Amino acid sequence: MDHPAHHHHQAHPPPSPMQNSAASSSKPPTPASTPNSRLASAPFSRPSSTPSHPSTPASAASPASRTIYSDRFIPSRTGSNLALFDLAPSPSPHDTAGPSGATASSGSATATSPYCTLLRAALFGPDTPDRVGSSAAACSSSSSAAASPTGTPAAGNIFRFKAEVPRNAKRALFSAGDDEDALYPGVFSSRGAGPRKIARSPYKVLDAPALQDDFYLNLVDWSSHNVLAVGLGNCVYLWNACSSKVTKLCDLGADDNVCSVGWAQRGTHLAVGTNQGKVQIWDATRCKRIRTMESHRMRVGALAWSSSLLSSGSRDKSILHHDIRAHEDYVSKLTGHKSEVCGLKWSYDNRQLASGGNDNRVCNLAWSKNVNELVSTHGYSQNQIIVWRYPTMSKLATLTGHTYRVLYLAISPDGQTIVTGAGDETLRFWNVFPSPKSQSSDSLSCVGATSYARSYIR
Repeated sequence: MDHPAHHHHQAHPPPSPMQNSAASSSKPPTPASTPNSRLASAPFSRPSSTPSHPSTPASAASPASRTIYSDRFIPSRTGSNLALFDLAPSPSPHDTAGPSGATASSGSATATSPYCTLLRAALFGPDTPDRVGSSAAACSSSSSAAASPTGTPAAGNIFRFKAEVPRNAKRALFSAGDDEDALYPGVFSSRGAGPRKIARSPYKVLDAPALQDDFYLNLVDWSSHNVLAVGLGNCVYLWNACSSKVTKLCDLGADDNVCSVGWAQRGTHLAVGTNQGKVQIWDATRCKRIRTMESHRMRVGALAWSSSLLSSGSRDKSILHHDIRAHEDYVSKLTGHKSEVCGLKWSYDNRQLASGGNDNRVCNLAWSKNVNELVSTHGYSQNQIIVWRYPTMSKLATLTGHTYRVLYLAISPDGQTIVTGAGDETLRFWNVFPSPKSQSSDSLSCVGATSYARSYIR
């Protein structure tokens, strides 16, 4: 009896699984569809998978029919044959049942173990519906290939060409970012590296006499030029973080008090809100008042800049928008608060304004500029400062030292240092956030380099 197929396998040994994958891989994209390909590569023609017969002359490929391949190979794990690594998810019941009703072997159960689940997540990223579907298709193809006669190439392919690899999949193996615990819980816990250590005591303390213990006031702000503005009584003082030099900016007189201070984004102009409802604009470089706007009927306790637009919140329950380029005192008015406005903050894109009213549980909130963390300040009973990791909202550190509720909070220009103020008439400086990943050597921040010291701001 003639068995052509059997004779063919005896003459030619079956290729290995890696050879089958290479033979059945799809063609890579041409240089026109491959981004950022600048290196010229030699012409390459794919060898035929069928054996050539000596009697048939090989036809030379014309230059027009040759395909130019890029030298850049980017694997796509989306269409990977996970079953080859024994990391494929367990098939559904109707897929595992064979013709005789028997279920799949215990190898599929191994793939569902916690170790395989975590390893698969670290290698190929979290399971999404499209990824699960492609993995199931790959498993189905590999299962059918296993049932086929020896030598038949598997339909599932390890190597695929793709323009981009998912960012999380690249970072999972080679970085130590803060997102890993949320994406792959428990995968990286065996590295032995504990949480980031944060100093539990301030490295510098400034005595600030007459710093008021009033929840509705905002008396501390840090400029982009690394100058701290503090309102003490009826005066505003400027403290240079690099030189520790203190400058008295203004004195409102005995019949008025400072209720809020706010730096413009460029760091050269300071807005001052007063107890009499005035909003003053000062040039900090020349210590000269530029403009005074008298539109509020009561004290101004909150200020926020958005380019040339200054927003002010008052005890009269209103929010006014002042355009410092216009002659009018204000260009628009917002009403809606039923009590004194004590907090204002513009979004980073300057499209939305957040305002706050009476809430005495949390005194202040501020986001880190460098990492996904935030800091909150509190009052009774511990007067603590808490550093949180976002989005898990797990506590990284709890800082104590103030004897009154911590009402004032500002962040340094480089995002590493915070300053807190309280009714105990002290300003405390803490190193809580890590440095930027691409920080230049001429960083604006000079604070933190000195040892613990205590001095007066005036």
